[in-house]
Amino acid sequence: MSLIFTNEWYIFKGKIDKKTCDKIKKLAVGNWEESAIDNSIGITDEERIKGKKGDYKPDHKTRISDIFWTIEQWVYDLTFPYMYEANKKAGWNLNIKAAESMQITRYKKGGFYNFHRDGQSDHLSVYDMPKSIFMHGHVRKISMSIILNGNFSGGALEFASYAKEKCTITPIEANAGDIIFFPSGVEHRVAPVTKGIRYSLVNWFVGPPVV
Repeated sequence: MSLIFTNEWYIFKGKIDKKTCDKIKKLAVGNWEESAIDNSIGITDEERIKGKKGDYKPDHKTRISDIFWTIEQWVYDLTFPYMYEANKKAGWNLNIKAAESMQITRYKKGGFYNFHRDGQSDHLSVYDMPKSIFMHGHVRKISMSIILNGNFSGGALEFASYAKEKCTITPIEANAGDIIFFPSGVEHRVAPVTKGIRYSLVNWFVGPPVV
């Protein structure tokens, strides 16, 4: 199964209650930092062997948002069962071994994230992190986004799929408490927020690269 070209996703509607959404949001209070993206071009010979390192810097033409990283165990305990269910019911049946640090993201009015892929499934994308038994030698396979509030406009999560040289953009009508899973190679974006502030929790579940 190719993770790059599949255009499937799996959504749990309203599974996270408001109290829990607010509790997750509070983890980031006073700790926000500007988001950054990989600005590197191409791949070096060393990266072909060990995996891509990346060059992460803010880029306001590609992404405007604030982020906070968390490794709260209770949040992992909350989300992993949904990931396993989505992985099975969507028919992906991907070999998942662990998850990365989780990112709480804040998009203010005008904030956005242009079309991108979270990761590939190939050996060039493996993490070179020998000190981490959870990440070393793994790649991103399943991405997750939980919408943490509903009092904003715009900011839709949109997927791009391609067929017969045509690109189709599909916006996801998501509400507070919805959990969205999709293969990490699927192209997607967060459209510009036009009113209010959009909060989400995102994470990436990892495993061995596809042979």
